[in-house]
Amino acid sequence: MEPILRYIFRHEDTTFECGLLRGRFLLILGFSCSFLLGAVSNLADSHEDGIDWDEAASFWAVQPPVSGQRPSVKSNDWPRQRLDFFILSSLENKGFEPAQEASRSMILRRLYFDLTGLPPSYEDILDFVQDSSPDAYQQRVDRLLESPRFGERMASMWLNLARYAEDQAHQVGNDTKDFYPNAYRYRQWVIDAFNRDLRYTDFIKLQLAGDLYEDTSHEDLVATGFIGLGPKYYNRGRLEVKAEEWADQVDTVMRTFQGMTVSCARCHDHKFDPITMRDYYGLAGVFSSTELVNVAYDKPSDQVSKEDLKAHRFTAHLVKDRKGEDLAIFQRGNVDQPGVKAPRGFPRWLSSDQSVSFKTEESGRRELADRIAAKENPLTARIYVNRLWSLFFGRGLVGSLSNFGALGDEPTHPELLDDLAVRFIKNSASTKYLVREMVMSSTYRQSSLGDSDSLQKDPDNQWLSRMPRRRLSVEMWRDSLLAVSGNLHLKGGPSLELNDPENVRRTVFARVSRLKLNDLLIQMDYPDANVHADKRSVTTTPLQKLFAMNSSFMLRQADQLVKKSVDQAGIKEGVRKVYQHILARAPDETEHTLAKTFLMKPGKESPTKERWGLLAQALMISNEMLYLD
Repeated sequence: MEPILRYIFRHEDTTFECGLLRGRFLLILGFSCSFLLGAVSNLADSHEDGIDWDEAASFWAVQPPVSGQRPSVKSNDWPRQRLDFFILSSLENKGFEPAQEASRSMILRRLYFDLTGLPPSYEDILDFVQDSSPDAYQQRVDRLLESPRFGERMASMWLNLARYAEDQAHQVGNDTKDFYPNAYRYRQWVIDAFNRDLRYTDFIKLQLAGDLYEDTSHEDLVATGFIGLGPKYYNRGRLEVKAEEWADQVDTVMRTFQGMTVSCARCHDHKFDPITMRDYYGLAGVFSSTELVNVAYDKPSDQVSKEDLKAHRFTAHLVKDRKGEDLAIFQRGNVDQPGVKAPRGFPRWLSSDQSVSFKTEESGRRELADRIAAKENPLTARIYVNRLWSLFFGRGLVGSLSNFGALGDEPTHPELLDDLAVRFIKNSASTKYLVREMVMSSTYRQSSLGDSDSLQKDPDNQWLSRMPRRRLSVEMWRDSLLAVSGNLHLKGGPSLELNDPENVRRTVFARVSRLKLNDLLIQMDYPDANVHADKRSVTTTPLQKLFAMNSSFMLRQADQLVKKSVDQAGIKEGVRKVYQHILARAPDETEHTLAKTFLMKPGKESPTKERWGLLAQALMISNEMLYLD
């Protein structure tokens, strides 16, 4: 029975979430999980008094992270960064050796995609390969970290955690009053925050309670869109509907920043973690004391026309406090059965002391933000470090990125996770510091080709004996196609539809819908924007290839590249240019021969424009373009 229960409660598929009455199969799953646990008869009972809090405090994730001694290794010439000693020590203990270093061209391609989401040009790679200076790689790392493209790349990850979207999953007639026409302002704030390397602690505080801190700038007020842009359900005046929205906010905040599935305690105390209904409703009370508002943002009132006002073109979607009131504990999650009130506060298990109630007449959002952002919080830095590690190494040191509870994965390298978390805090909670530490490492610079021994004994590569081969995200793939064709425009601003043929901006600036997600985003595994998504599925389907072969978007990029690359060039020069523009390398002799054979259609003295376009398209849809080694 245990494997079944672990599958149900792992929350890796965010559609299935115990206690949240939304999504598919909710009622069935909610009954099933309770039935399987033998809890049907006592869902309303609290076992808070029976929790051994001393034992609960010994769980690894709620222990303060500690930076210990650097491990000793046999191959002292391999590590470049402190983290390399931890990785190499584990490899040596298991009898593995790290993979060879990747080629300079492969390392640079990996670095460009990871830090900017865009490919390097052929000239970029050639310049790096020929640069023999000892700090050549570091120069590129520093340059890319300072590029405006860095924030756009990082925002793609964060917006999925924040379940960013610009509408709702329902629409009655033409009623769009609960849509977010200016959601892009929050998106741009996230991009700018990463680019200016905003302290992660401030990044948290501004998104949870930026409106409540006296020193918050006008521009930073839009950060509360993290809360304010969430799903809004039909018939919002009803208490049971409000309860669903509070549940979404509790779930998103706690899984994003604390890696805890607190919402499982909405109907009954958490069955695996020491999180009680009192804890859940203490958090829900914070959000029941908060409301969404639309406020004027950036255009003087005397310049606003009636049409602009009707379209809400100059408003931002924020939150503000109501009078702070504690919320009653709904027995079995039923709003018609209110019990005793739960003081607004922070879960006891995640607190360094027993004083978890928020003594305030405000909502408690500021106190919640302070608790999460406190350097003493054992989870906050670990969660963020692990997310970034997963971004660059394909999987987290803890595989369950948003579940550090009892049913989450244990860390593969616990000492490394703690060491990175401690150093992250000491270095001003700087994202760019943390990213630099990771991409400068020998671990990051490994080839994706492992030896047969490590491939057999560690097929999932959890010990990092090689770099994983990763498929590009839909944002990276589409953006790279626009970049190599010469069509990419780097302008931001209000969202555009991906289906618009005039939309040649980065994919992060596309409209994201909860009601009807764009077909390309669906095909390429973009997550459901109704819920927090900590990682993406990677599927291979016929529809993906059909899009690549037949879509007007692909044909436009191929045609544009041919105009830019071939023009008056002969076959040999044209093939070379097409390869250099698309794959950032020259073709080898076999590839050149095959390309020439393909281009010379029987009966034609020279290649037609159509054949050149087909060659370009074939390279654009190749695995070399789609995957990152």
